[in-house]
Amino acid sequence: MSNIKPFLRWLLPLMLAGVGMAAQAHKASDSYLQLDAGEKGLEVRWDIALRDLDAALDLDADEDGRLTWAEVKSAWPRIQTYATARLQIEGCALRPVRQALERRNDGAYAVLFLSSACVLAQPPVILYTLLREVDPTHRGIAKVQRPGQPTALSLLDPTRPAALANVAAAAAASSASTEPPLSGASGWGFLREGIRHILTGYDHVLFLLCLLLPSVMRRTPEGWRPVERLSQAVLPVVGIVSAFTVAHSITLGLAATKVVSLSPGFIEPAIAVTIILAALDNVWPVFPVRRVIVTFFFGLIHGFGFAGVLAELNLPTADFAWALLEFNLGLELGQLLIVVSVTALLFMLRRRPHYRSWVIRGGSFAAIAVGVLWLVERTANVSLIAIGS
Repeated sequence: MSNIKPFLRWLLPLMLAGVGMAAQAHKASDSYLQLDAGEKGLEVRWDIALRDLDAALDLDADEDGRLTWAEVKSAWPRIQTYATARLQIEGCALRPVRQALERRNDGAYAVLFLSSACVLAQPPVILYTLLREVDPTHRGIAKVQRPGQPTALSLLDPTRPAALANVAAAAAASSASTEPPLSGASGWGFLREGIRHILTGYDHVLFLLCLLLPSVMRRTPEGWRPVERLSQAVLPVVGIVSAFTVAHSITLGLAATKVVSLSPGFIEPAIAVTIILAALDNVWPVFPVRRVIVTFFFGLIHGFGFAGVLAELNLPTADFAWALLEFNLGLELGQLLIVVSVTALLFMLRRRPHYRSWVIRGGSFAAIAVGVLWLVERTANVSLIAIGS
């Protein structure tokens, strides 16, 4: 047992640091397809984040951590070849028309415009494999507009292209229904997208962990003491998580509807700061108010980090409301999964002699280190894709 203790002493910090190293940016990997079918043919607009293309094609030729316009321009033939080989619309031969570069709220995107002479009499079957070999968590989000038909959305999983043959049937069924035709091929696609978004949003997960580490302890003048009953841990956690949920739901809705828009240049570093402060408060109390109030304020900041998925689609109001409801519910289910699992584990460990030093202090210092690294990275733009001169 004595040989294991040194290993356990550093296990949690190393796990937290490993999570941090795995996440170079908060933004989940998504691309956006807009298919506009008309009587004369099909027009396609495809927006792909340059950070994702850089991961697949190594566009940063001089490896200086910055992707310049000159590097992007010289790589356009490779970008076009790579992307178009990974998108097929059954019965339609797509040809490139032009390309553009657009700075969006979450970074720079390559925009490919494609067209086809095909006429879509039925909902399209989309075969999509972008980034399959690089990022299995990547998703495409397709908005399909056909004359006289409601807008249809589909979530495209590049690891399961064959399953997308069901998109046509699902879209056809939804167009005959009074329900909003917004879910992916198997239904409730944006709920699953919300779950994926928070589980792969490592900075949000790390922030939640910082809040949960002391949840099974209570702070006294003599220091941390373990709670006696699970309810004593659960009730404060419910209050904190509820505050976080309400707050990020508010700003998610405001940002996704573009009522309020803040630059990622502010939001992403601010999220890193919330991690640092939440972890610091576990070691040295820094907040003069109750933690639930601080969590609500920080949750407002995190909500802006969730908004990109839906804000880019320019959906009709009713469709947007349905997608937002699904997506937010998915966020909460994913969050609940994290909170329940971690709280149960920490409750079982709370009476271990070194819980305060190994878990609270060690975990908090590791989170501070990761938060500082993220803050430097996001402020100095060290490894995130940037468009320079």
